[in-house]
Formats: sequence, structure tokens, C-alpha cells
Amino acid sequence: MQDKPTTSLSVAIVCYHTPIHQLQALLNSLLVAVQKLHESAELQGVLVYLIDNSAYPELRLEQFSDLLPACRASRVELRLLTGQGNVGYGSAHNLVLPDLLSEFHLMLNPDVVLAPDSLRHGIHYLLENMQVVLASPRATDSQGNKQYLCKTYPALLTFLVRGFLPRWLRPLFADRLARFEMHALPESQPSTNIPIVSGCCMLCRTKSLREVHGFDEDYFLYFEDFDLSLRMHAEGQIAYLPDMAISHGGGNAARKGFWHLQMFAASARLFYQKNGWRWLRQE
Repeated sequence: MQDKPTTSLSVAIVCYHTPIHQLQALLNSLLVAVQKLHESAELQGVLVYLIDNSAYPELRLEQFSDLLPACRASRVELRLLTGQGNVGYGSAHNLVLPDLLSEFHLMLNPDVVLAPDSLRHGIHYLLENMQVVLASPRATDSQGNKQYLCKTYPALLTFLVRGFLPRWLRPLFADRLARFEMHALPESQPSTNIPIVSGCCMLCRTKSLREVHGFDEDYFLYFEDFDLSLRMHAEGQIAYLPDMAISHGGGNAARKGFWHLQMFAASARLFYQKNGWRWLRQE
């Protein structure tokens, strides 16, 4: 029998007024996925950071006491970071970066649920493909509809169409939106050289993430994942892994209210200032 590879994993989940039941669903799925990974790899203890960005700390480890037996069985340690206030999504993830000793680091939104084999597929792919430094999963929403986490470099017109154009006019721009969301990517095999991926679930080589200093903390919310994706290309390739599956409940900044719309616009402006404006052309 072939020897199991030896590796290590850390996980960070940034929370902001996150319902406990949502976090428990994520952690339950994570524990199952870690246990599955144990079956095919010599996995050292997994350190899971819960980073509470609420203005007044809301999370306590006692709220997850029902999970402790499964954590011990899977050699998972929960660690809570709280008291920093709402420092922003990327800045919160960066809080743990100096302390990471793992080979791989998984960054998650709290509204994600992992498929049982997701980590096994993701970790083994990275172990076998050393040129890849970041892996993005196949995602569906709670109704099973596909979410497109892989993106090309965005034209400003594309965002205007996605966020503000009436639905009855969107078919006129269907080809543009499909190119932006990379609809042509195959679901039967991994794809590499992906330009940009969503930050809701990023499986990274920790060394590469540290080399680019994590997220750019100039972003408070939105576009920090686009920016990080572009900078990670200096370290290697980004891959889309259809076998690494999640469900994800987020997205749609334009429909979350005026504050989110303002933040989206400010972060978009910052992204283009840092990385170059593109008005119309969509690759």
C-alpha cells in the first residue's frame, strides 16, 4: 500500500454578527471533511480560527461545546480571536497569518458548507501539483444553483450590468457575463491559470500566502479577494477544482442595501486604481 502523504492544515473563518446555527453548520461540515482527509493523509492537528469581527464580541467557545467530542476525534482545535472590532474582512484574516505553521491554509466565509470530500480533493490536488498555490471550489447556492467563483479581469461595464441593469435587459449582455464568470470552464476536470477567484473559500499554500503578505488591508470589504488573486499569480497558478465542492449562501452586494453598495463602489475604485482601469473590454 502506498504511504499516505504527510501534511498540515489551518483554517480561518471571519464572522460578523454570524448566526450560531450557521457557524455550527460550517464547523460540522469542516469536521467531516477533516475526518475524510485523515483517511488518505497523515494530517497533523488542524487549528481552526474563529475571528469575530463584531463590534461587541458575540462568540464564545462554550457555544460550540457540542462539537468538542468530534473536534477531539478529528484532532481539531478551535481558537477564538475577538476584541479587535470590525477591522475589515481581509485585515481580520491577516491577524492569524504571522502565526501559521501549516502547509496549507483555508480561508472561509461563515455561510459556506463543505462537501465531505472537499478537503481530500483540494489538499491532494495541491500536493500533486506544486505549481498551483491557490485552489477554488465548485460552489452551489442553497437551492443547488451553480455559483461562478472564477472570474476574468472585470470591465467596469460588466459590474454595471450585473448590479443595476433590469433583468429583462440582461440577455443582451449574456455573452459578456458568461465570459466574466468563466462559464466555459469544464466540470469534469481541474482548470488552471484562473485569473481571479472568490474569497468565500480559498485553499492556499501558506508559504505563498505569506510571501504576498495576505490580503491588502486597504480594502475593508469587497474586492480584497480579486486583489489577492492577482498578487498570488506571482507565486504560482490558481486552479478551479470541480471535485472540491461547497455550498455558499452569499453574494449580490447590489441587493444588500445602500451601505453595501457604497462599500462595493469604493472598493471597486480602489481595485482599479491599484490594478488598472478597464472600462468596456471583457476578455
